[in-house]
Amino acid sequence: MVEIGSRAALYARVSTDEQAEEGYSLGAQLEVMRAYCEINDLTVAEEYVDDGYSGRNTRRPAYSRMFSPEEQSNWDVLVVMKMDRIHRNSRNFMDMMDDLQRHGKQFVSAYDRIDTSTAVGRFVMDMIQRIAQLESEQIGERTYMGMRQKAEEGAGLLGFNAPFGYRFDEDSCLVSVDDELDTVREIYDLYLSGWTMDAIAYRLNCQDTLTRKGNPWNKFNLRTVLHNPIYAGYLHWEERMWKGDHEVAISPKRFNQVQEMMAAKVRNPKHRKVIRVPE
Repeated sequence: MVEIGSRAALYARVSTDEQAEEGYSLGAQLEVMRAYCEINDLTVAEEYVDDGYSGRNTRRPAYSRMFSPEEQSNWDVLVVMKMDRIHRNSRNFMDMMDDLQRHGKQFVSAYDRIDTSTAVGRFVMDMIQRIAQLESEQIGERTYMGMRQKAEEGAGLLGFNAPFGYRFDEDSCLVSVDDELDTVREIYDLYLSGWTMDAIAYRLNCQDTLTRKGNPWNKFNLRTVLHNPIYAGYLHWEERMWKGDHEVAISPKRFNQVQEMMAAKVRNPKHRKVIRVPE
């Protein structure tokens, strides 16, 4: 059992497609966990929140910070609203539990009410986690099949988020965000002029022109912009590509020039994958 007065780290997470689900909001999760701590005489040491991150892996900012040596020394028990908020992969979950045990930490799921100090409790916890992973994988399979069918029909935008430079209107159509699309045009113009991605990122950041999430530009998110054919007017999914009806940022010819320039900088010919659009 968790000792009275233990310091609690509260962890909340939502993924993009769960934002609107009742009971999964970050505020609702934190409210439940705070109430649990008050009832059980636990002291809230810190609250860690990952907004818009999948539970299928551990590459989440707040999650990583929570388990850093500096932060981990500040809490005794990890509290979540439900077990699937912390992980949707059973192997990752068990690795986390092993890490908690090595450091003398405890784990509490406010809704699941499982005592992990007993063999039966650990068994039930493992079963719940495996069910959560199964549900996650089934959702992934259904999403993939739906997106593939949509691609084969050549209709609509695939994915959950509009790319930088665009947004969805009330009819789920892709419309331009003028200032962002101007930034996209600047990125392409600079790259075609011979600027390196590091130099482009430095210029944008010095101008306080950040990504949609307010993060600095770097060669990784710049590469995403420079490789996306949506800016030349085309939507794509795996090997399929079709013409969209949204505003374009760059001509197909210039987009293809950028792809050739980027491919030429890849040393290994086997890794020179070039995405071209019809001109």
